[in-house]
Amino acid sequence: MTKRWKDRPPGSNWGDFGPDDELGRLNLLTPKKVLEGIREVREGRVFSLSLPLDYPGERKLNPRRFPPQLHPVLREGLPVRNFPMEIGFPERTDVMNDEVMHLCSQYSTQWDALCHAGSQFDADGDGTPEFVYYNGFRAGEHVTGPVRYTPEGACEATGQSVGADALGIERMAETGVQGRGAMIDLHAHYGRERQMVGYDELMEVCAKDGVTVEPGDMLCFHTGFAEMLLEMKKKPDEESLQNSCAVLDGRDERLLEWITACGAAVLIADNYAVEAYPPREGTGRCALLPLHEHCLFKLGIHLGELWCLGELAAWLRANGRYRFLLTAPPLRMPGAAGSPTTPVATV
Repeated sequence: MTKRWKDRPPGSNWGDFGPDDELGRLNLLTPKKVLEGIREVREGRVFSLSLPLDYPGERKLNPRRFPPQLHPVLREGLPVRNFPMEIGFPERTDVMNDEVMHLCSQYSTQWDALCHAGSQFDADGDGTPEFVYYNGFRAGEHVTGPVRYTPEGACEATGQSVGADALGIERMAETGVQGRGAMIDLHAHYGRERQMVGYDELMEVCAKDGVTVEPGDMLCFHTGFAEMLLEMKKKPDEESLQNSCAVLDGRDERLLEWITACGAAVLIADNYAVEAYPPREGTGRCALLPLHEHCLFKLGIHLGELWCLGELAAWLRANGRYRFLLTAPPLRMPGAAGSPTTPVATV
């Protein structure tokens, strides 16, 4: 029990890593796990796991997220693009470029911060649900924005800035995010067929490939979705986006129980949301994104999305391996709910 909550969600680990913990299962990325990852490095070969940050292209995957844009900064009132420094510094020969990047934090290869998804939950035990996040951190107090919403649907201005004093992506960045990665190659079994993967399907794949997930592993799911995006060359086809490749079935309670039990530090996929979106129909009042709720809200498991895993997965399979060293810090942007990342795998 803490000053922030009296009751914790069923199946959650709130408080297990301390009353003020903001890292969740990243706490399992210990020096021992880093050394385990380093021991997987035998060839010295490096794989970039990031899409170009202007992929998937357009706004068909998520209409609220925009491709990045570059704008030159100004010097002497002029755009710094092929800018001759002799303007302001006569007789100098330098030619310079400098720009501003406008980025949606979750447009392309990304991490979700723990403040990305919370829930309406009665943490006070008074019969009224509050807007809360992992470990009981509160909307309006720890995660702020320009408006306040109520369970009744009202919206009022707050005058607050956008940010998170707790659970922001900078907490993840501070750890360095390095350890042992483990690959589950769903694409090798299902190709680009749309396949809902629940507990039974996942266990079958792991048994066939001899994959064992241990506490603290950084668990990756290769579905082939990112390779498909690259083939579309920033002109994504909506039908293919919605109906291709394997996705985890977030409504499968046995799958969620396995995620709890396996001890993975993070979950990563090369698709849009790790889980199926839209999901299978739920019953009663429930989360739209049940795996997000289970991981980010209940267990403090960061989610990586739209990673480029194909080349690494193919190499691992060809070499009879599924583990590797993974280094994947997000941008150290205080208060952000997500961040681009440029992960690197070493084998």
